[in-house]
Amino acid sequence: MSRFAALDAVATVVVAGRGGVALDTATAGVTLLAPWALLLALAVVAAAVWQWRRRPRLPFAGLHLLADAVDPALDLSPLPPLPTTWRARWSALPAVLDAVAALALVAALARPVEHVPAPPAPPGRDLLLCLDVSSSMAANDLDPQRTRHAVGLALAERFVRARTGDRIGVVAFARYADLVCPPTRDHEALLAALRSLQLVPKEGPEDATAIGAAVGKAAASLAAAEAAGKVVVVVTDGEENVSNKLLPNEIAPLHAAQACAAAGIRVHAVVVGRGNQKPDGRFQALDTTAVQQLAGATGGRSWRCEDEAALAEVYARIDALEADAPAATGVVVRERFAVALAVAAIAGALARLLRSAGLRRLP
Repeated sequence: MSRFAALDAVATVVVAGRGGVALDTATAGVTLLAPWALLLALAVVAAAVWQWRRRPRLPFAGLHLLADAVDPALDLSPLPPLPTTWRARWSALPAVLDAVAALALVAALARPVEHVPAPPAPPGRDLLLCLDVSSSMAANDLDPQRTRHAVGLALAERFVRARTGDRIGVVAFARYADLVCPPTRDHEALLAALRSLQLVPKEGPEDATAIGAAVGKAAASLAAAEAAGKVVVVVTDGEENVSNKLLPNEIAPLHAAQACAAAGIRVHAVVVGRGNQKPDGRFQALDTTAVQQLAGATGGRSWRCEDEAALAEVYARIDALEADAPAATGVVVRERFAVALAVAAIAGALARLLRSAGLRRLP
């Protein structure tokens, strides 16, 4: 693999890690990012051969000269070779270890990397349910026997039980938004938190509808999530009545939508009920323009539900819209030069240690 092809492979891996692009796992294996560095191995081998050939030698007279001086008829050919010490036998070892250390450094410079198939990302999405708990949710127009709140909780529980692979959390909101349960796969704990939700007192200080604050709270909770999809489902029966010209510091629904869009969070908005119920029992229609803009700006959908069946159908549509896509497989690039550096350090240290112990060639 050329240097530029290797760098291109690394760039592809980075893109796959960020965008979920599937990579061919056939590319798995060990490759070099700087194969040209292996040319230095030729220089190391040449230097080792040159040093070996020019090693110092001390000439000694042969025994046959001594035999000729004493008795020309003396035959010394059967004599065994002169004994050698272990230092003499292993005297070349430090030089060999130096060569090994140099070759290992060359291998490290070539930057070996291993392409390992990455495990697929865990399935599912990070999803937050933003549920309205203002006092108007006590109306019973969705079901004559139950309040909007009770119907909404029952259908939300059914929705959660169907989304087994998701991390799901809950934000409850009226005048203020509270993260009741952060996104979790412990759905039993989540359902316990759902069942504990209570409506705020009617006409109390918290009896209002802050849709923008609720979505902003959800966006802050999901911004750092790494799931394949990040989704917010807002269920409300009212209009935004907190963010206005008199309270410029409050988060408007459209501003919350911009934050969600920037973080890749999709918002689905569901307006339940026939509208605001008057003291005489009549219902006043709602202006859902802000809610529709909130969902549209993030790539989500918005619905109106005036009975339990319609709300159940909407939850089913959201479940279908947010179905899990097959997890993309990728390749993880792991640097392996540390092994070569360790070999070089060990070989160099052994060579130095053996020389200090007396295993060296003397001129």
